[in-house]
Amino acid sequence: MTKVLILGANGHVARHAIDLFLNETDAQLTLYLRNSGRLNIVDPARERVIEGDVNDLARLKEAMAGQDVVYANLGGSDIVQKTQSMIEAMKAMNVKRGIFINILGIYDEVPGKFGEWNKRMVGSGMDAWRKSARLLEESDLDYTILRCTWFTNKNEVEYELTEKGEPLTGTEISRKSIAALVIKLAESTEWGIRQSWGVSKPNTAGDKPAFY
Repeated sequence: MTKVLILGANGHVARHAIDLFLNETDAQLTLYLRNSGRLNIVDPARERVIEGDVNDLARLKEAMAGQDVVYANLGGSDIVQKTQSMIEAMKAMNVKRGIFINILGIYDEVPGKFGEWNKRMVGSGMDAWRKSARLLEESDLDYTILRCTWFTNKNEVEYELTEKGEPLTGTEISRKSIAALVIKLAESTEWGIRQSWGVSKPNTAGDKPAFY
């Protein structure tokens, strides 16, 4: 039975992941978020809620205690500070395995017009996401970084992975697909360790996502 800490548990992808964990695994979930009133607990025997900020290191360490996997579904202009807090808390509590959502383009891996469009849309925030990934890569954690393309709400699970250093040409991915990938990673003891993967839906290359 895997114990999973979900940071940013009210996010749309995280909510899909919670449903899949409950329906497809026997994992015990600790759900960490700033406003616990936003969540509806389905299975109190398997879901524990902790209200707190990721930058509250003492509170975060409390949530980390006894966990096997940390899944971080975070964002914001302070993503670098949040990443530093996560790394420090994981080291302090001897938690090695982490799954971290990031964005595409942090390695200049998106070619052509789509790459140019993505840079314009992300803007100056790209530097923070790039630094977040670098902090994880320089740590001794068993991380998986998921560089996700642009999210859709499609009810589908269909994704392909690209390695760091390979061009990322797919333009979109469903939130449900990301959640399914997170569950697969959390349930595996070896797959994806110290990898930074681009995640997109197959056959979606273009100048920008179709929904824009």
